[in-house]
Amino acid sequence: MSTDILMPKATAVWLVDNTSLTFEQIADFCGLHPLEVKGIADGEVARDIRGADPIANGQLSREELDAAEKNPKHRLVALKSRHAEYLKPQKKAPRYTPVSRRQDRPDAIAWFLRNHPEVADAQLARILGTTKATIDQVRNRTHWNSANIKPVDPVTLGLSTQLELDAVVKKAAEKKARDDKRKGIVEPEGPTLMPASETGVIENEEPAEAHAGEHTAQSVFEDHDDHDDED
Repeated sequence: MSTDILMPKATAVWLVDNTSLTFEQIADFCGLHPLEVKGIADGEVARDIRGADPIANGQLSREELDAAEKNPKHRLVALKSRHAEYLKPQKKAPRYTPVSRRQDRPDAIAWFLRNHPEVADAQLARILGTTKATIDQVRNRTHWNSANIKPVDPVTLGLSTQLELDAVVKKAAEKKARDDKRKGIVEPEGPTLMPASETGVIENEEPAEAHAGEHTAQSVFEDHDDHDDED
């Protein structure tokens, strides 16, 4: 069955209304089930759909249609439609990295491995335009230039934008959080304080300076009272 026909049901409606093709021929051309085409002919399916002429939109030739009407066993062959090509999802081309920047990739890889090990190799290869083999070489220190590789921010090197970097790191962090939650791993939200028994500080003990201050104040008052008695 063909699956490249634009608006298959609308095309089937037109073929049912305007040709003598069998249900099987129409179903095969439009990628539908013969019973579905029969339902269209009976007015039970696609009742509100307006027919689409496959000849007018460049999906079928008049000669091909005539041949199929003369021979019930003939299966329609669709033409390559310009419209279908436009609607196909375009694959992203591999990221192009200028030749002058390609030598900086190992430094950027090292930066990711040190600062964001949670980023998957596939994401790393995509954002830096590198390969998993190169990533493994940097990780295992088997790269031919390992002695000179130093971690450098990919944004500084011009290998990615800050927005791209933030998006990759955020996505990796969210995935790690989901995986940790699934495994029952819970990380503390912030730094925790050590108990007093471990730090050597007793909770009820008051600083010696405070007692010394109290004694000093008490001595001043006592001296003042002695002077009053003498007067």
